[in-house]
Amino acid sequence: MAPSGRTGPLSGLAFTPQDAELRAAARHPARRRFLTLTAAAASLAFTTGLPARGAFAAPRLEAARITEDPFTLGVASGDPLPDSVLIWTRLAPSPFEPGGGLGQEQVEVDWEVALDEAFIGVVQRGTVLAHAEYGHSVRVDVRGLDPGSHYHYRFRTGTWISPAGRTRTAPAAGADVASLRLAAVACQAYHDGYYTAHRHLAREDVDVVFHLGDYLYEYAVDPAGGARAYTDVVLPDVFNRETTTLADYRTRYALYKSDPDLRAAHAAHPFVVTWDDHETENNYAGAADENGSDPARFLPRRAAAYRAYWENQPLRAGQLPDGPDARLFRRLHWGTLAQFDILDTRQYRSDQAYDDVPHVPGPESDDPARTLTGDAQERWLLDGWGASTALWNVLPQQVCFSQRRLDLNAEAKLSMDAWDGYRASRGRLVAGAKAAGVDNWMVLTGDVHVAYAFDIKDDFDDPGSATLGTELTCTSVASGRDGARRPANWDTYTRANPHLRFYDGRRGYLRLELGRRNARADYRIVPFVTTPGASVSTAASFVTEVGAPGLTPV
Repeated sequence: MAPSGRTGPLSGLAFTPQDAELRAAARHPARRRFLTLTAAAASLAFTTGLPARGAFAAPRLEAARITEDPFTLGVASGDPLPDSVLIWTRLAPSPFEPGGGLGQEQVEVDWEVALDEAFIGVVQRGTVLAHAEYGHSVRVDVRGLDPGSHYHYRFRTGTWISPAGRTRTAPAAGADVASLRLAAVACQAYHDGYYTAHRHLAREDVDVVFHLGDYLYEYAVDPAGGARAYTDVVLPDVFNRETTTLADYRTRYALYKSDPDLRAAHAAHPFVVTWDDHETENNYAGAADENGSDPARFLPRRAAAYRAYWENQPLRAGQLPDGPDARLFRRLHWGTLAQFDILDTRQYRSDQAYDDVPHVPGPESDDPARTLTGDAQERWLLDGWGASTALWNVLPQQVCFSQRRLDLNAEAKLSMDAWDGYRASRGRLVAGAKAAGVDNWMVLTGDVHVAYAFDIKDDFDDPGSATLGTELTCTSVASGRDGARRPANWDTYTRANPHLRFYDGRRGYLRLELGRRNARADYRIVPFVTTPGASVSTAASFVTEVGAPGLTPV
């Protein structure tokens, strides 16, 4: 698996000409004024209290003085390559306090990777510093590992040993692997319910998990935990407000990662993560926030949110933000079986048309200059498809790609926040996929808090047009609370969208197996999340054959 973007140590990172281009990619101002991100990006880091890149000379805390467990937020791994994987933890003995209870001192942390869960066969070990400037997060890009292999990892500081995690590397480049099992999850509003789906996901036999966004929600969480309705826990008042500062976002990640089911899922599987809107603010678009504020006021918040996201996810140094900019889109491979082009559809997008309310398509939404990806990311994606030799080309991203008519009128309203509000941008990708000869094209989607299965049509308004690929939308982990098997709009949506093959409104995740002959998708569902303990079942299963796009129920 070879990622696109920068890699290497935290110090000495350099930007490429493409990075400057990305800052100007979202160029279409609508109701809110965009700010071009050039030299201003560097100064924004200081307005949010973020440190400069590089090494730090802070005093060092003697690990023996840490008297409470610093590994309260668990461990994680991510972005597996044939010879390496990124392992992560964050020290926080008092996770809900500013700085996690460690102040501004550096802490020395040992790490080790082994072939077995007893850590008898240790293959690599080392020591790294946890810096307060990075929220005392720790990440190690462990290199020199064997392709297609499972490993166990853990961290130690002083007398404290972290929980152990299990991870794996990708197959060797060019390896003709027979299959890949993955899961896709999204949308885990803590205040909407328990992470029961993650508890079951931790027990699934999958190779990798794709998190498609809304890992965090910026909304206030009351002392009772919202829909969790705690009777034996009172959350601190620090959570009962919207996140806007770096300290707010760091503490909110601590709340989310305090959940044992989320920690279990991370410990069980490597994750590949990308963000949507709520990791920063609802429905933001590029430098434009939800409320039409001056971008100069919003971008410091975006810088804080992006920084906290990187600190709390198993991401390499190549994704370290520079002020309000971060290169999150990247490419991974699984031998010759699959290419994954992970998108960022928030940072570079044009502002939503028609004040971001459902609307019949018109001149504003269909302006050819509008983009959901930005020009540089779009070219990167199309070039990647053109060069791909993988059997499956998979596009993990955030918002509904397929057309979704919201009513039965001849001129139906569409969502302006999804690809329907950027039809020219979608059309360029469809044309690019066709031109590249992408035969086995699959889109993985989050955002909408329901499970969908779509046939991607050459012309969504003509049910008889060619089917080009498959879109699988995972439902939410918790967002939307319990949901329902058939939401109130189920009949309208299924009648208005003949290419919609499945629709379920309950919580859960998607399990997908890619093979040499076909791919099988299982929609794993839990019946409730507002109380713990729900069982998991498969609501529906579909197969799509290699060389014959389209979904067939199993």
